[in-house]
Amino acid sequence: MSSIQKYQVLPNVPAELSFLEVLARNLWWSWKRDAKELFRRVDPRLWDASQHNPVVFLSRVPQSRFEELAADDSFLGHQEQVEADFHADMVSPVGTESRPFGPDQVIAYFSMEFGLHESIPIFAGGLGVLAGDHLKAASNLDLPLVGVGLLYRQGYFRQLLDRNGWQQEMYPETDLYTLPMNRAEDGEGNDLRISVTGPEGEMFADVWQIRVGRIGLYLLDTQVEENPPEIRKITAQLYVGEAKIRLAQEVLLGIGGMRALVALGMYPKVCHMNEGHSSFSGIERLALTMRTYHVDLKTALEIVPRSTVFTTHTPVAAAHDEFPAKMVKPYLQPFQKTLGATVDEMLSWGQAEGDGPDGDFSMFALGLHMAQYCNGVSRLHGEVARKMWSHLWPNRPDEETPISYVTNGIHISSFISREFANLFERYLGPEWYMGSVRQENMDRIDEIFDEELWRSHELNRSRLVRVCRSWMKRQYAQRNAPQSTIREAESVLDPDVLTIGFARRFTPYKRADLILQDMDRLKAIINSQKYPVQFIFAGKAHPQDNEGKELIRRLVEFARQSDVRRRFVFLENYDMSLARLLVQGSDVWLNTPRRPFEACGTSGMKAAVNGTLNVSILDGWWCEAYSKERGWAIGHGEEYTDTEYQDAVESEALYNVLENDIIPCFYDRKSGELPSVWVKMMKASIQMGMKEFCSLRMASEYERRFYLPAARNADDLTKDKAGEARQLADQRQRLLSLWEDIRIETPVREKRGPFHVGDTFKLHTVVTLGALVPEEVEVELYYGTLKGVDALKSSATQSMSVEEDLGSGRFRYGCTMTCQEAGRYGLTARVVPRGDARIQFTPKLVTWA
Repeated sequence: MSSIQKYQVLPNVPAELSFLEVLARNLWWSWKRDAKELFRRVDPRLWDASQHNPVVFLSRVPQSRFEELAADDSFLGHQEQVEADFHADMVSPVGTESRPFGPDQVIAYFSMEFGLHESIPIFAGGLGVLAGDHLKAASNLDLPLVGVGLLYRQGYFRQLLDRNGWQQEMYPETDLYTLPMNRAEDGEGNDLRISVTGPEGEMFADVWQIRVGRIGLYLLDTQVEENPPEIRKITAQLYVGEAKIRLAQEVLLGIGGMRALVALGMYPKVCHMNEGHSSFSGIERLALTMRTYHVDLKTALEIVPRSTVFTTHTPVAAAHDEFPAKMVKPYLQPFQKTLGATVDEMLSWGQAEGDGPDGDFSMFALGLHMAQYCNGVSRLHGEVARKMWSHLWPNRPDEETPISYVTNGIHISSFISREFANLFERYLGPEWYMGSVRQENMDRIDEIFDEELWRSHELNRSRLVRVCRSWMKRQYAQRNAPQSTIREAESVLDPDVLTIGFARRFTPYKRADLILQDMDRLKAIINSQKYPVQFIFAGKAHPQDNEGKELIRRLVEFARQSDVRRRFVFLENYDMSLARLLVQGSDVWLNTPRRPFEACGTSGMKAAVNGTLNVSILDGWWCEAYSKERGWAIGHGEEYTDTEYQDAVESEALYNVLENDIIPCFYDRKSGELPSVWVKMMKASIQMGMKEFCSLRMASEYERRFYLPAARNADDLTKDKAGEARQLADQRQRLLSLWEDIRIETPVREKRGPFHVGDTFKLHTVVTLGALVPEEVEVELYYGTLKGVDALKSSATQSMSVEEDLGSGRFRYGCTMTCQEAGRYGLTARVVPRGDARIQFTPKLVTWA
């Protein structure tokens, strides 16, 4: 019935309550307790039935209820206070005067998914929630940032388990008109639509806008009538398995996202690519830079990377997208004329050295090529990423791979429980979430009465148990289980028992089944008469990850055994609302990844700020956060090659820490009804999470280390007709063409040794620079403690200076070394380019003695 005309009927909200409609269409409410309570106050049961979606909620409120509230002075007073807070947060400046951004200049933050709230199902897991937290923190800090993503009509998937515990997937269509968003408009007020050229012709996409506090999030949607069916389904589902659709999504995100921003009148002065999915944005940005500043490609290639940030989130090489070159070529062909480059040259930006024109095209490699500021998401992940991608910088030590780290953080007020928010407001002040890094606020947490903190946590646990019972009852009913089974679900779990939570993506390296290694021992822990324990598991496996699905099946099979089924449950269709309840109500948060494959792991941070104590393998963020005063470690940070042996050792360590440390500590009530040691650890955990792992710290760190330098680079490189950028391009071309003539001899010591701490000795070497001059290079002594025969365990460099011009492009360099610590050392020398980091780390521009 293609002739159907569509229209929408909105609720007739009285003028006195008109702010409710404004509030419903800005995600600001989702992290403001008073705003959420305002909606809840209208009709608590309807609010829950609407799954906390204010757009749906307002459409279901009876007109008579609106009329009642319009005459309710108490409600109107509550609304007036929320409205005042809203307008203050939207317009009050937050230290923007020193930021080098003009009125239309923005930081463009690209991500494949954004997890803002469970009512907006366009995310799969941690990457999306992290991106959502980044936007919320940017709003708090008033960063000039916009988000760019895709609008998935069917989202990720809804999880159902069959009678055998095997995951099934459903993809319900989302009604866009139940989401808090509007069509984005161009400068003339018209609904915005962009296009990208693909193998089958033009891909058209509508642009939608969601407001996240001060921040705009722009989402591209290919479900438009002008597109044929195969184009429309590009934005149907998130993380599809078909490579052709996946590539089209990433092209649309990067190229289409950039075009949308320009059409909206914004100039992306700085770009931040959240994973490699959006790396095509760099290619479109090259074209924009060439067009805006009238420069050639080699000059644009000096500007764009120096104003681009690239964040990687996975330490598993196989998880990074790669596509056959022939599949990518049709998307690059339209850029041949625009950029003045061949398709093979553009392909080389995403290929490893030596792959040739037919090598697979890596989105990660393209992202690194297009960004000077590259980072992992925890200290350990930075180390892993440097090692994993060192082949892109041949002849460089792993530790010099130019990938740093910024440890993730969480948007605390989005995940904190009502009870804890009340406590923090009372003890830390109404703006406690903005002062989470202040030491005085951390000190005030110690002032919270132990009994208040513990009773608040007990309320959280009781709420979790109540919701779990309802959740279990519903999932059994959906499978047409017997009434006796459904009734039994109403009494699972005990609100007074030590509760351990585990909820995350199910994939083999996360080892959700590590706790099942010794089932008899686990049952003894669960069924202890004196110190019982209960476990709550939740999470989804990727539709194509059968190993992940098998993990779920094993847990469900164990949970169905008669002697544990009241204290060991698996909750299906894990979402953001359940995640909040789990991190708020669990006593212990369990994490068992196979080190070093956990990039960060933000769920443990959310647990920590809610006073839930972590027990985890020393991987991801827990390497930085762990101390015995605020949680427990499983093992000592070992890494294994034999995975079966690793599972045996670490499961034993897990059982030991449960039996010997965690359980006795929880049930230690010697001095009264409170577990005093446990409560003290809760306070230490809250302090650690709020100060060190909040998204305000994270976003501020990105701003200080990356956004501001990148913006200043953009200014410096584009002023004076891009004079400095042109010089850099010429310098790079000169270095690349003449570098092969460089030679450096083995450095010679004037003394053989051995030496003592405090001794000095001189070294010199002879360097042949060919047509280059000393001002264009750095000659460095490279030294450190020995690791084996011909490798260094830790290294450092010291500059060598010209001592004599030997003629014919040959120079004698020297330096003096001071012996600072005892040990066995090695040294050599090398030549690298002189310049900023982008020049210094140009692949192939390093010559060793």
